[in-house]
Amino acid sequence: MEINDLKAGDLVKLDAEGMLLNSGFQATNIGKATAIIRKMKKENATLFLTFTSNMIASGLRGLVTELCKRKFVDVIITAGGSIDHDIIKSEKKYLLGDFVMNDAELHKKQINRIGNILVPNECYQHLEGFMMPLFKELNGKGAVAPSEIARKAGEKTGEDSFLHWCTKNNIPVYSPGITDSAIGLQTYFFKQQNKDFMIDVTKDMEELAQHALNAEKSGGIVLGGGISKHHAIGVNLLRGGFDYAVYVTTSSPWDGSLSGARTTEGISWGKIKEEANHVTVDCDASIAFPLIIAPLLRD
Repeated sequence: MEINDLKAGDLVKLDAEGMLLNSGFQATNIGKATAIIRKMKKENATLFLTFTSNMIASGLRGLVTELCKRKFVDVIITAGGSIDHDIIKSEKKYLLGDFVMNDAELHKKQINRIGNILVPNECYQHLEGFMMPLFKELNGKGAVAPSEIARKAGEKTGEDSFLHWCTKNNIPVYSPGITDSAIGLQTYFFKQQNKDFMIDVTKDMEELAQHALNAEKSGGIVLGGGISKHHAIGVNLLRGGFDYAVYVTTSSPWDGSLSGARTTEGISWGKIKEEANHVTVDCDASIAFPLIIAPLLRD
């Protein structure tokens, strides 16, 4: 069975805010998240969307694409794997498996498992065929920023791709950890014959900082954690913190991890303002994000 990306039409009949706000437990937090994001948009806040790579491997890719198509977000910060998966899924299909499988057999069949999502090796062969000509186009122009790679990729992917709509709608995609991905591996291969080719992860920092510093108000939708989350809250520290923040996570705060840190912890750092509207939804983003976004697609 193939993995399907969620579409706006699948969600327009859902009313998570109305259904869930007064339900208690995490249902209430999902309703709060919708209300906070609606307020972000009403106040014309600069909206930072961050997500981990596995989100794009899943059907959430369709929702991210829809938000970019509608110019719902202003800035995207994500891991390099998100760019991998978006490029690949523009041409290849991922499959639905299970969380418990014979992984030795999958390895023999050249199938890689992400939770219950299966990615055949041929997908990465496609990525190599995509990236090598792209690197050749960028080569010789000095150090390349991750956002330039994302923008160039968006020129070549189809309309089901979030990179396509980011390029078309001039939404920057920042990926500070881009080499920690299959693209990083392709970069290594390319540099064997092109020693001067360089990706400068610091090249995007000034531009990203200006998005925060020039924002009258800023809001963050943070799906998962890791480098994408930290880059967004770190840059908003420069302006005194987010005015609005919605976190969706399954990580625990008890080990002090950044991925498990709640919005309240961000206040102690000045990454979220003391008076900010904020909520942490403790839920798998593949469940929570469609419910959070559904009412907003009708606004």
